[in-house]
Amino acid sequence: MKKYKHEAELVKEAIRVGMIYAEKRGVAKFEPTDSAKDKLEYIYKLLVHDKLIQPLVKDQQDLPHIKHKLSLWIVKQLPDDHPLLKDQ
Repeated sequence: MKKYKHEAELVKEAIRVGMIYAEKRGVAKFEPTDSAKDKLEYIYKLLVHDKLIQPLVKDQQDLPHIKHKLSLWIVKQLPDDHPLLKDQ
């Protein structure tokens, strides 16, 4: 599993964009008290359900793999000149 240089920041951006996506679809309303883990799992499951990403293998459906999968997803969503994509 190749990690990105700015993977932590990419995960934060994936959470932000994923929350907007879920709320615009009308399927979720996130609260400030929701944990990052819960948000990550929900966003991952929503993106898999909507067939925007491929699901992880059953034995790899843990938090580190979900974070990496969402960082891969957000890299494809960001414009080429986005600061998080510099120095990859």
